[in-house]
Amino acid sequence: MSDHFYEPSKGHGLKHNPFKAIVAPRPIGWISSVDRQGRVNLAPYSYFNALCDSPPLLTFCTTGDKKDSVRNIEETGEFVANLVGADLAQAMNMTSASVAPGVNEFELANLEAAPSTLVKPPRVAEAIAAMECKLTQIIQLTDLQGTKINAWLTIGEVIGVHIKNEFIKDGIFDTAAARPLGRCGYRGDYVEVNKIFEMVRPKEYTGTI
Repeated sequence: MSDHFYEPSKGHGLKHNPFKAIVAPRPIGWISSVDRQGRVNLAPYSYFNALCDSPPLLTFCTTGDKKDSVRNIEETGEFVANLVGADLAQAMNMTSASVAPGVNEFELANLEAAPSTLVKPPRVAEAIAAMECKLTQIIQLTDLQGTKINAWLTIGEVIGVHIKNEFIKDGIFDTAAARPLGRCGYRGDYVEVNKIFEMVRPKEYTGTI
């Protein structure tokens, strides 16, 4: 079997950049924040994930010009990571539109802004879960040569978690029932997680499969 090999710095030679589709699905962090004036911003990021569980740390990365989310979090030190279920796909997509600073994406997408408990930014009331975060680091990324690039990695510690009760079953968060949305690369490719299988980690390697 032959491979399609390419060096990203020299181009991939395909119709679309495969990197975004290979590293998939990527969960979507629907980040809500406020600026110093208290103006609300809500934007989705697919370069998003958990980093650690003790303490619980989340990260998202923005590329291109520094986004309102990052500027707001720099100013206030707080944000909320809302988790998108498949039922909210269209609303999430609407909040990805480029709008002027100060435009309230909650209103744009007809979403309810629920008050958070420990931070100022509101959370998406309809979200399957929402994690209130305090900023720990914002890092401007670099390339191999150490040159700073237009990409900012924001890391926050989760200090409060909201979960819709309907997705807690027998004391466990039911991921399949929540149907979280994931990005699968390219312009409009998404997937919902609606089926889970269990594979228990082996306690000791025996040399056989």
